[in-house]
Amino acid sequence: MINKTCLILGSNSDVGQATAYAFAKNGYDIILATRQISDYQKRLAADIALCNNVRTENVVFDGASHSNHKAFYESLSQKPDVVVSVFGYLGNHEKALTVFNETYTILDANLIGHISVLNIIADDMTKKRSGVIIGVSSVAGDRGRKSNYIYGCAKAGFTQYLSGLRGRMLEYNVHVISVIPGFINSKMIKGLKTPEKLTAQPEQVAKSIWRAFRKKKNVIYVLGLWRLIMFIIKMIPESIFKKLNF
Repeated sequence: MINKTCLILGSNSDVGQATAYAFAKNGYDIILATRQISDYQKRLAADIALCNNVRTENVVFDGASHSNHKAFYESLSQKPDVVVSVFGYLGNHEKALTVFNETYTILDANLIGHISVLNIIADDMTKKRSGVIIGVSSVAGDRGRKSNYIYGCAKAGFTQYLSGLRGRMLEYNVHVISVIPGFINSKMIKGLKTPEKLTAQPEQVAKSIWRAFRKKKNVIYVLGLWRLIMFIIKMIPESIFKKLNF
């Protein structure tokens, strides 16, 4: 019997790696896609395969190389049944305010690159009339804050893209899941102090993704407390919200 396959776009990320283990543990072959196949990535693939008795493969994928996305997808040895899109870039907000290249890099890594590759994947899944697309967005996209609104607007766009894609793909039997984490104890926020109760571990995110996949959820907040927090934040009148410093 041939295993189903899960493609991880952004497998060098902590969440991407944890998610790869979560799906492999449940019998999925894993395709690890990242910009550079390092010795670490090779060891990761070997460990996942050995521990879970599944097939693993490393492939080169650059979210910013839009013109190569179609060739990348067509070159895969096996088309995935599940795709988890988790690559991203926090960026430097202050720099982005005056250096447009930084602004574009943030937008590209968190929105444009995802749309570019997922459009291609979605088109293939409509033809097969099956598949699952999982996008990892952020609570930063729920409302624009003065401290990171460029990153936030990219994530807001990604959340809306996933929502629209979910509606479009319904008639093709393709399910789309939006994953909304808060802080994650990962390389992306290394050095930043975050509240312990509001900070998830990569393994927690991966388990949430797997549960959402199994239960065919539409939108999940990794830590339930964030759903309440963001509900309250979205209810704050703009006349007050614009004066808040966070």
